Amino acid sequence: MHPFAVHPFIMTPAYRHGADTPWGGVALRTLFGKQIPDDTTGESLEISALPGLCSRDAQGRPLDELLRRGGTAMRGTRVGEPFPLLVKLIHARERLSVQVHPGDAYAAAHEGGKLGKTEAWVVLDAPAGAQLVYGIRPGITREELARAAARGREVENCLRWVPVSPGDALFIPAGTVHAIGEGIVLYEIQQSSDVTYRFWDWDRRDAQGKPRELHLKQALEVADVSLRLEPCRGEPERAPGGTRARLIADPAFMLERLEVGGAAPGMAPGMILEESPERFRLLTALCGGRITFSGGVLAFKPGDSIFVPASAGRITLACEGALLLAAPG
Repeated sequence: MHPFAVHPFIMTPAYRHGADTPWGGVALRTLFGKQIPDDTTGESLEISALPGLCSRDAQGRPLDELLRRGGTAMRGTRVGEPFPLLVKLIHARERLSVQVHPGDAYAAAHEGGKLGKTEAWVVLDAPAGAQLVYGIRPGITREELARAAARGREVENCLRWVPVSPGDALFIPAGTVHAIGEGIVLYEIQQSSDVTYRFWDWDRRDAQGKPRELHLKQALEVADVSLRLEPCRGEPERAPGGTRARLIADPAFMLERLEVGGAAPGMAPGMILEESPERFRLLTALCGGRITFSGGVLAFKPGDSIFVPASAGRITLACEGALLLAAPG
């Protein structure tokens, strides 16, 4: 068996920060102890195989190298290339740009064969009264959106704002116009793609007074003004050792919230995750605890993200709290 593929391991993230995320802040440090590079760090790419932004294992080996060398023992027998998923933690000190992502077909045709970008968010922290942009207001047509976007600030009148609080999950299929509101910290699972088209960036300017680039032609071509989605929390179902709530089930990925409650008298401790030889799994911890697997134990803390190779076998989660579990759909 390949040495990279026999047990779960915590990944060290890559970061997007500074001029790349002028809206970022310090919450990833204060909430999770992340070693962020500066005080405008917007994204911690927890589990990433993006070129130049790969997460790494404890030995410093990038995920793309581990995937190449581990093969199906890492990915699973039903997961091909390119590596399909990306997990982030995001802090929006200020609101993000109004943006939209293409689907697979558009990205393949217009972005050099890249994947499209369907994603989902789970709100981890938010101030009272927090809101974010989740689609276009009912009744706004594509033509009205195009006219408003061409005038800049007028596009703000087309946006559908929804209130959110910690625990809310939001599914964002390709074509959904969206923007994270100020003060929100969230978990994101997405297709492994960096293709983003901006409608509007609130007239934000850099140190030289220049606005960020917009991509109105592409954004209007891929935006779906008919999408009407709502935040959800899933329906927890009892499982040995706690509960499991399915938040998202999509061909791109599935996402669950695990609430692990420790051991009941006479029962084995923790929650068991059975073998998954067909696909890898990605865990992000919202509490501290440990994973027991054949041959060892891995301790984790809040904010850690763990790659569980397809060959890892059965594992046991021992903790008192929540984890988010993602896997290919």
